[in-house]
Amino acid sequence: MGKVALEGIEFHAYHGAYPEENVLGNRFTLDLELETDFKDAMLQDNLKSTVDYTKIYKLIKDRMDVKVKLLEHLGHLIIEDILKVYPDVKKITITLKKHHPSLGGLVKFSAVQIQYPEDYA
Repeated sequence: MGKVALEGIEFHAYHGAYPEENVLGNRFTLDLELETDFKDAMLQDNLKSTVDYTKIYKLIKDRMDVKVKLLEHLGHLIIEDILKVYPDVKKITITLKKHHPSLGGLVKFSAVQIQYPEDYA
């Protein structure tokens, strides 16, 4: 079992509970870590024996393009998308940050962290 991570993925997207967030958009940062068996990839240098970072990135980007209100829901949908393509992944941790959320004061980030399977029990 090993870990694969993509850190600091940035997007401009239109998620939020308030109408202005859906129009103006915001910057989001996502960190992803997943645990999977990539022993064959280590030994055989074969991309088909592990997760493809390019496919993972595209799954996340495609999901970020679909507006939702809550970061919690967005994180859940990203996890579901990954599991559809890579059902053998044992654990996924996503940290999703919205930069300078509209809270009426200076806040650097609002963030959620979701872990599969822990948060799905």
